[in-house]
Amino acid sequence: MARTPSDKKPPVRAAKARPLSPAEVEAIFDALGAANPDPRTELDYVNPYTLLVAVVLSAQATDAGVNRATKALFQTVQTPQAMLDLGLEGLRQHIRTIGLFNAKAANVIRLSEQLIERHGGAVPRTRAELEALAGVGRKTANVVLNEAFGEPTLAVDTHVFRVARRIGLCDGKTPEAVERQLVPQVPARWARPAHHMLILHGRYLCKARQPECWRCPVASWCRHMPKTPEPRKGSRKPAA
Repeated sequence: MARTPSDKKPPVRAAKARPLSPAEVEAIFDALGAANPDPRTELDYVNPYTLLVAVVLSAQATDAGVNRATKALFQTVQTPQAMLDLGLEGLRQHIRTIGLFNAKAANVIRLSEQLIERHGGAVPRTRAELEALAGVGRKTANVVLNEAFGEPTLAVDTHVFRVARRIGLCDGKTPEAVERQLVPQVPARWARPAHHMLILHGRYLCKARQPECWRCPVASWCRHMPKTPEPRKGSRKPAA
């Protein structure tokens, strides 16, 4: 999962134009849904517990990098008790290629202990209980509730933050503000998949430096200006 917006990057400016109408917002989500009708997380996991661990590890890391680190780990460790049996040093060895792996390993061990102590080893299904676990914030809780339990939550990472502001869906200056503005606008039929629709749109099309506006399914409604033109034949296309 991508990073949350930080002060280290230039701010993503919200589009300055008339607000999108409810009909336009609905058309945007319909177009995103048509382009990607079954969006899924790109994190590999086998059950709600391994999903929770993967999302905690994905902070300030790429999904691909987390998947490489957890491929062998999740073959044998799929419960909180198995994680405690592996131990802190064993976990460190598995995830040492991920940034901040020492702190993340400590959090995973502690949240595994908390799951056993408080929830009988199961992953809780409320945001408050999830956020009470070590290393779990609102974004992580929203991802787990959405992906593991089908809740219509919307985690605002750097991709969602950028895409929502560029398109003109909201102008919030923090992830929390964007979430508050964005959630009520999402049509009910897209409430659950909206999270992944926006993330994947930002990851592969509405990229930070060179958005591929020429092949964007929502370009006609998007308030971002100027649009990025299609590269001429023979020119090097921007990297993903």
